[in-house]
Amino acid sequence: MKNYLIVFAILFQLTGCSPGSNPQALGTLERDRITFTATSNEIIRALPVQEGSPVKVGEVLVQLDTKNQQAILAQSIAQEAQARAYLLKLTNGERPQDIASAQANVSLADAQLTEAEKSYKRTFELRKKKLISQSDLDSALASRDSARANYRSAYEEFEKLTAGSRPEDVAQAKAELDAAIAEVSLQKQKLDELTVVSTRDGILDNLPYNLGERVPTDGIVAVVQANRIPYAQVYVPETYRTQFTPGKKVTVHVDGVKKTFQGTVRWVATDPSFTPYYALTEQDRSRLMYLAKIDLGKTAANLPSGIPAQVDLSKDSQ
Repeated sequence: MKNYLIVFAILFQLTGCSPGSNPQALGTLERDRITFTATSNEIIRALPVQEGSPVKVGEVLVQLDTKNQQAILAQSIAQEAQARAYLLKLTNGERPQDIASAQANVSLADAQLTEAEKSYKRTFELRKKKLISQSDLDSALASRDSARANYRSAYEEFEKLTAGSRPEDVAQAKAELDAAIAEVSLQKQKLDELTVVSTRDGILDNLPYNLGERVPTDGIVAVVQANRIPYAQVYVPETYRTQFTPGKKVTVHVDGVKKTFQGTVRWVATDPSFTPYYALTEQDRSRLMYLAKIDLGKTAANLPSGIPAQVDLSKDSQ
């Protein structure tokens, strides 16, 4: 019985349903909180901004160790240079000196072939006259065939050097260069991400880790509270939910401030924040609460976050 009375008192206070008072939705003033996580398991080398200090977009919040990533980036850059040089070699063709050397080899092989053919003809005539043995003729024939093969080999080498690279090889080299360039870009991005910078103007709210600590990958290293007009985050009772819709104008009260503020409902949760409605009786469902956010005007810009706020509830006002 005692616990029931305590719960009833809390709900009675939340809805502001005391006799003679207007029903209110209770909550607090909040601002967007931006969390920054570590992209690598590294040691914190610098914390240039103290907690509670104002920060601007692009200002360094946390500096993680970069030595390991710099080495990886240097290796990627070297691989890109290697791929670029190989592609250049394929597209530019062989050096003029190599082509000239191959051409000279063709000329030499041609001369040797000519001499071998003449020698074979002379040996053939001598054999017809039976002035030499058959083995001498066979030797001359072998020399001629060898010279002919050498000439073909030299000529094919010259043709290969002057014809240029195969299109398939050039395409493969281009693909390897593109992959190397992409890898360098990725490693540069990873290096940049080791320097955690603010993406919003605001206040540095929290630095969970100390200087010199090693942070885990995806660990939160900084939290910035956005420096913008706060919004009221309140809980709306189920009995007022149908009239509490986005775009509705409401009156907001802030603890410690005499004047009221006009706000506009930005968003109301679809699901209740507490026990699901289908698990409750009709009487219990009246105690459900729906989280809502109300945007305030510029006059509330200097109000701190976290202080209690109340929003007047009325089924008739819009």
